[in-house]
Amino acid sequence: MRRPRDNVRDFPGKRWLNVTLRTVHLLGLVLLGGALLGAGSLGLGASVLFISGFAMFAIDSWANPAQLRETAGFGVLLKLLLVGLMALQPAWALPIFWFILTLSTLLSHAPGAFRHYRLF
Repeated sequence: MRRPRDNVRDFPGKRWLNVTLRTVHLLGLVLLGGALLGAGSLGLGASVLFISGFAMFAIDSWANPAQLRETAGFGVLLKLLLVGLMALQPAWALPIFWFILTLSTLLSHAPGAFRHYRLF
């Protein structure tokens, strides 16, 4: 019996594209964290974080459309919305930043059965 994750699509260079996007994403995280501490532009960090996060999410969704129904995929959608909210409500940016960081850590290090649990 095939598992849902057996149907993941791929393309040449996908791994390196993801590595590059993750690197840019971490740079955006550092820029955003620095801005929240008073050293830099909140908009720049949030933009880099949002664009790189959205690009990774788009690639992952194309590769495995089922992820949109899983805990991890839904979590990414929530994080993207929250980064957008940070840009719209800068006064809420710091607590949202810590919430996203906590959620990201929990989702990325949770057991696979939880991350890939089908919500609907």
